[in-house]
This record gives sequence, C-alpha cells and structure tokens, in this order.
Amino acid sequence: MTFTLESSKEKRFIAFTSVMAAVFLTAFKLIIGFMTGSLGILSEALHSGLDLVAAVITFFAVKFSDQPADEGHNYGHGKIENYSALVETLLLVITCVWIIYEAARRLIYHDVEIEVNVWSFIVVITSIIIDFSRSRALYKVAKKHDSQALEADAFIFQPIFGVRRLFCWD
Repeated sequence: MTFTLESSKEKRFIAFTSVMAAVFLTAFKLIIGFMTGSLGILSEALHSGLDLVAAVITFFAVKFSDQPADEGHNYGHGKIENYSALVETLLLVITCVWIIYEAARRLIYHDVEIEVNVWSFIVVITSIIIDFSRSRALYKVAKKHDSQALEADAFIFQPIFGVRRLFCWD
C-alpha cells in the first residue's frame, strides 16, 4: 500500500484521539476508585493507565512507521507497528499480574470497605461507551490503512470481548 500524507494524518489523528480518551478515562477512574475504595474501579484505572501508555506507543508507532525507507531501513519503518503491538501485549500481562496480586492480598490480609454510589456506575458506563466508540474508530482506520498497531489498539480497547466481530465487519 502506498502511504500518503493524508493517510498518515488520519492514522495519527485517530491514535491521538485514543490518547486523549485514555487520559480522561484514567483520571476519571482513579478519582472514583479512591473515592469508593473499589478494587474493581482501581484495577480499571490501572488498566486505563496502561491503555494510555499503549495509546502513546501506538501514536508514535504510526507516526514513525510511515517514514520512507532510508539507509538504515531499506524497506521502510513499517515493522515498528509490530513491535508496538508486542509491547502493548506485555503491558496487559503486567496489569493482569498486579490485579491478581492485589485481589489475593485483599482477600487474605485486609478487610476493605467499599462504598458503592452513583459515581461507580457512571464511571463504568462512561468507560464502556468511550472504549466501544474508540475501538470501532481505531478498527475502521486500521483496516483502511492496514495498520497492525491501530488494530492491536482497537482490540485492546474493546469493552466487551468479541465486539469487533459483532459490530465491525471486514
């Protein structure tokens, strides 16, 4: 596929909007998580923080992957998208390990009071709506421009496993 300035701008724009959504969701979940004491919301905040890191990595990956071939990269810089997808996967593994550790620690050693209020529901519903729309937008642009980094981001941000199969047809 030939990369044009227009396709490069579209890829960077969708990656940037993903970064902004991750910043908002991370802050929102942290505030509500500490307010309620909910491990579920705090773990979601951590997950959103790692989503933010993944979104930033993707942003830079799509920015640099469209650079033309040079002396050090005879076939271009496209493989950077593959590396960014690998890093994003490792970040998810780290998140899972922390959540398991914290859940076990709370079950065994601590009695934790959780205050469920309307904000608990608002943060979860807001997160689902934003992640769903972000996932669809990322997947659409990923398929249009054959971007593995954007496709990996789209998969990561699906609020419900299999959303792509249900709502984003090839």
